[in-house]
Amino acid sequence: MKKTGYLYDERFLLHETSSWHPEAPERLKAIHEGIQKDGLLEHLIPIKACRADMRWIETVHSKDYINRFNDACISHVRTFDCQDNQMCDMSFEIALLAVGGILKAAEMIMKGEIDNAFCAVRPPGHHAERSAAMGFCYFNNVAIAARYFQIEWGIQRVAIVDFDVHHGNGTQHIFEEDPTVFYYSIHEHPSFAYPGTGRDFDTGIGKGLGFTKNSPVLPGQGDDTYQLYLKRDMIPAIGQFEPEVIIVSTGFDGHMDDDMSGIRLTTECFSWIMEQIVALAEKHTKGRLLSVLEGGYALHRLGELAKNHVTILLNGGPDVR
Repeated sequence: MKKTGYLYDERFLLHETSSWHPEAPERLKAIHEGIQKDGLLEHLIPIKACRADMRWIETVHSKDYINRFNDACISHVRTFDCQDNQMCDMSFEIALLAVGGILKAAEMIMKGEIDNAFCAVRPPGHHAERSAAMGFCYFNNVAIAARYFQIEWGIQRVAIVDFDVHHGNGTQHIFEEDPTVFYYSIHEHPSFAYPGTGRDFDTGIGKGLGFTKNSPVLPGQGDDTYQLYLKRDMIPAIGQFEPEVIIVSTGFDGHMDDDMSGIRLTTECFSWIMEQIVALAEKHTKGRLLSVLEGGYALHRLGELAKNHVTILLNGGPDVR
């Protein structure tokens, strides 16, 4: 059994959105209850959230943006940059706690205290741009973690795998000129899928050309298409890049019961996806893998999906197939 860390903190529930908003505290409650009910907590190594040092936030976001976000919360603003981004007075501090907890998990991985980790955090991050909040996201959690691995621990090649059903526009844009971070995303596109980015010909810019890979999936598709694309695109791309660490933007919103997309994945397919990613980590990164929650809004499915996700982290993946 692997040494798997688990980041969860009830303070994440203090990030309040509007009553109609899908990115609600109940998401995290459902995830934690699913893991707890299956008796997995006793096998996990708890990670406590802590406030991130601002210097790590500044590796990804501009100081002006950080100050705007903080000032908006201090001023009791309830919408930030766009209507999707509903927040409360505590949102800035909770976002810092989420990043800090993720960086603690990364530190524990590098010190060998854990092999991998699942970070059940709010707010999510992969839509956040350098200087703009988007799609429920304020700080780009996985991008900051990637920079932390590189700067603090000397990691030269970080791979980010994003299987949230919505393209991680923020993560792609942050690293699109950077050959040291490989970004792979499989997501719904086109149709009504937010944010409308992540086309198959987006492969990076300048020195980063070839270090971005997108697998857009048409609405209505399901397990067979995802498995085909991941075998065709993700597995060989990660193998060629040979990362030292894999970070996962974990989104459960491609499930057939989730109203936030037109993709129709089964619960079993999410397990298969994670098995492939864990196997890639075993092969290329000595098992070093950091999973960070993004989307997923079907409350009656989140507990089961999170339980399976953590079980795979604990047990390790099969041979990549």
